[in-house]
Amino acid sequence: MSKDIVQIFDTTLRDGEQVPGCKLDMDQKLVIAERLDLLGVNIIEAGFPVSSPGDFKSVEAIAKLVKNATVCGLTRAVRKDIEVAAEALKHAKTPRIHTGIGTSDSHIKYKFNSNRDAIIERAVAAVSYAKTFVEDVEFYAEDAGRTDNEFLARVCEAVIKAGATVLNIPDTTGYCLPEEYGGKIKYLKENVRGIEKAILSCHCHNDLGLATANSIAGVMNGARQIECTINGIGERAGNTSLEEVVMIMRQHPDLNLDTTINSKLLYDTSKMVSNKMGMMVQPNKAIVGANAFAHSSGIHQDGVIKNRETYEIMDPSDVGVTESSIVLTARSGRAALAYRAKIVGYELTKTQLDTVYEEFLAYADSKKEVKDEDIHQIVETSKIDLQRIS
Repeated sequence: MSKDIVQIFDTTLRDGEQVPGCKLDMDQKLVIAERLDLLGVNIIEAGFPVSSPGDFKSVEAIAKLVKNATVCGLTRAVRKDIEVAAEALKHAKTPRIHTGIGTSDSHIKYKFNSNRDAIIERAVAAVSYAKTFVEDVEFYAEDAGRTDNEFLARVCEAVIKAGATVLNIPDTTGYCLPEEYGGKIKYLKENVRGIEKAILSCHCHNDLGLATANSIAGVMNGARQIECTINGIGERAGNTSLEEVVMIMRQHPDLNLDTTINSKLLYDTSKMVSNKMGMMVQPNKAIVGANAFAHSSGIHQDGVIKNRETYEIMDPSDVGVTESSIVLTARSGRAALAYRAKIVGYELTKTQLDTVYEEFLAYADSKKEVKDEDIHQIVETSKIDLQRIS
């Protein structure tokens, strides 16, 4: 059975850069954009052109640079925003304007002091105007996660008629549960006339730690685009993590969903973005964290040494990690010590290993981690008679 391709819309350079302290200069943005293109991202949201002269120039430069991906610029449902975005994108091989407006009752009342009918009129006007500049227009219904489904369907139907090619259904506040968000996508698939003319897109925030789960629920219910960032960076608690959704779909073939991402570049891309943005990746971060393929428990280490699949559901090389790490701590067992000792040149018999292991435990209790250089000292202190292997 052939797999459906889910488009990957990367917003690292727009939503990701909105994180305090993560401001990038143009050269840094160009390096990241080029890497995203190489990674196989389908759409790169390069910025919000009207927000500043610097952002305009960056979007314009990225539009000229990118060879394969669609280059997208964000706007509000404001004519000036759309005009500026169109100008910034005019050199793009395949440009997209991303425009929209808040649709939840909270946004309609407090942000716009408006009503539902007026919001639909503004949405249609924005999409229609954007359509005069580019063929590919994405509409976002901000705070769709808290928008009444029936009204959301009305908005989607209206903007499809106006020419929208992609419908972004954001869980802007990260509030939805996966069943709720997946159900919202399913409702739109089944109740919006003309839905076959547009792609439904998931844009989920991580305020409750559910961004990845919600995005997967969305594509399981018919969405075919996920909006995400490298390392899950983004406003507040962040966005959906690109590397997580890519590998979930790849590791679950029964979903019959895949992406065009070259997963072997994920780890290196994660490090690049982390370094350039000055945002450390937490060690226990899924897929690309320093501990994602590291084992320190003796039981786990013994299993992994015997057969990697006992405790690893992914081959580290699939995401660009050289190999699994067997980390020696006071929780490690004899199997791990023998494995690491052999790597640094000691082939220990069972009797020798028993002796060295007692010395190792005493040493490990005083240190967080036992390094390769420490093994030499431990073996020497154990006073066993052995020859180092070459």
